[in-house]
Amino acid sequence: MMAAQPTASPGARLGWKGPGAPASPPRPALSRSAAAALASHRVSRGKFSAAAITTDDYLPMRSTEVKNRTSVDGIKSLRLITAIKTPYLPDGRFDLEAYDSLINTQINGGAEGVIVGGTTGEGHLMSWDEHIMLIGHTVNCFGTNIKVIGNTGSNSTREAIHASEQGFAVGMHAALHVNPYYGKTSTAGLISHFDEVLPMGPTIIYNVPARTGQDIPPAVIEALSAHPNMAGVKECVGHERVKCYTDKGITIWSGNDDEFHDSRWKYGATGVISVASNLVPGLMRSLMFEGENAALNEKLLPLMKWLFCEPNPIGLNTALAQLGVVRPVFRRPYAPLSLQRRAEFVRIVEAIGRENFVGQKEVQVLDDDDFVLISRY
Repeated sequence: MMAAQPTASPGARLGWKGPGAPASPPRPALSRSAAAALASHRVSRGKFSAAAITTDDYLPMRSTEVKNRTSVDGIKSLRLITAIKTPYLPDGRFDLEAYDSLINTQINGGAEGVIVGGTTGEGHLMSWDEHIMLIGHTVNCFGTNIKVIGNTGSNSTREAIHASEQGFAVGMHAALHVNPYYGKTSTAGLISHFDEVLPMGPTIIYNVPARTGQDIPPAVIEALSAHPNMAGVKECVGHERVKCYTDKGITIWSGNDDEFHDSRWKYGATGVISVASNLVPGLMRSLMFEGENAALNEKLLPLMKWLFCEPNPIGLNTALAQLGVVRPVFRRPYAPLSLQRRAEFVRIVEAIGRENFVGQKEVQVLDDDDFVLISRY
């Protein structure tokens, strides 16, 4: 039988000098010049060199290539951002073919950015695996033609950090972060929460107290506004709050479709993060870029009011199904609008002009039995 071959102990491999560690063989002497060169590049074990760690550079899970292509100024300049819908197959999984068609329509219609997995995209009904996959898919397929802003916010700071790390790792251009909902916190807690996620990359803070149960007061936004990754705020409180920020040079996107025109042209908002642009991206772009147009805004108000007659995204899901651009599949707890509301949508489309809406099929009133409601997926 062959004798067992001697192996180095773990302590020897790690340079352990405790009792029983074998003696290291003598090292050949280095020349004075070689020793000096080695010393200039040596980093002590278990520590980073001071030059290796900076707040801008040491970001977990983010490659240099990803960091170099995400510009805060590039996000601040966006005027029309669509909170994109997530369509489903009859078994409740993502319908990526329909999703890709929706994104292409937004690009062709003039949208400059999309929010992936936001309220409209039903990120709250996704697992984090689904959520990050959809962000990565959007970046991979469309990231050179449109800015991809991933909703990686959470009421848990831990989850918000982890999701943002993953979102930036798959290439999103910016993150959208809501304030902690349900488990409300203090002003100091709000600032601390956002301070943890801002270092990861360009960030839009989303203030929607009707959903979170807590307003983000101006004092918090002003305290955060000096951070180099703070791109701006999606603000849903109203015109006066918008003006409060724009007077201070803070970038603002209106979060209310029925107010965005005046927020843009009368109160200084940069643009809008819109639900309605899922349906009429070209008209929304006109309102954002072509100057004040009260007549066109007035023409679109019935559509905007209809979209929010029930909590978003119920109206949008119903509308896109009636336009034939997504399957009429709802993940519960959402259910379609009533038959009366569905008939009203057809009249709104006819008044605005079918040619201004997404899709090629004739708009129709769907029956109750046409909808599929999924609770397990």
